[in-house]
Amino acid sequence: MENTYMDRKEKPFACDVCCKSFSLKSNLITHLVTHTKEKPFTCDVCSKAFSIKANLKMHLRTHTDEKPFVCEVCTKAFSLKSSLDRHLRTHTKEKPFACDVCAKRFSEKSDLKKHFRRHTKEKRFECNACGKAFSVKSNLMMHLRTHMKEKPFTCELCNKAFIRKSDFERHSRIHTKEKRFACDVCTKRFSEKSDLKRHLLTHTKEKPFSCDVCTKAFSQKSYLKSHLVTHMNEKPYACDICNKTFSWLKCLKSHLRAHTEKEPIGLQQHLESTFTDSYEEATESMPHLL
Repeated sequence: MENTYMDRKEKPFACDVCCKSFSLKSNLITHLVTHTKEKPFTCDVCSKAFSIKANLKMHLRTHTDEKPFVCEVCTKAFSLKSSLDRHLRTHTKEKPFACDVCAKRFSEKSDLKKHFRRHTKEKRFECNACGKAFSVKSNLMMHLRTHMKEKPFTCELCNKAFIRKSDFERHSRIHTKEKRFACDVCTKRFSEKSDLKRHLLTHTKEKPFSCDVCTKAFSQKSYLKSHLVTHMNEKPYACDICNKTFSWLKCLKSHLRAHTEKEPIGLQQHLESTFTDSYEEATESMPHLL
């Protein structure tokens, strides 16, 4: 018996627009809609239109709440098979999508696409208000809230509001005292992942931040910034009592205690006002260190 097109893997049906070939004529017809942008299949419930009938059928499940695809691990149900497949990777920890540049792997193709823009430096999502561009659309959406002064995430305990959900969650841990990031070496726990990363350097002795002047290395960027002042001979922290200047804020603090021991000044009130003024002057004079 003669083999079919599918058996021979022949693709005799070619698109006149992009030359892509298909084994079945029906697949070519479906593909052509991507060029014409035609959407002939409309949802009777919400009027949303689709180019493919199968996509309309899947969409209808969002109205009927039908979820025929069930996870065998946790019994969670989904309306789309693709959603189930995506969910299953949370159990298997599978990361099938790899970056060609740095080999970092992802469980979602969309995450790989977002990541890849870091290498290409592509920023196609631009703010209409200020012209700032972003590589990820979600970052643009969060940025737009800064123009609208919108802060949709509010703490129920103290009513403080936040633009980003991640900032809100970070703030919430102040109230809950939750420390979900644990060190594998000494089991010390931290509320922030960034704090855990800094802590791990104490075990690895890694010092990734190097001084360009003397090549001295530091485990934290803030230590490098403080060190750079020694090369510049800058002393941005001034005592408002005797005008003596210091390279570091901690030295000014120690110096001020010598005055407060002699003079009847409220230590806390004096230090707060002095540190605020000195810090503001320092940041203005050394913006390159911030």
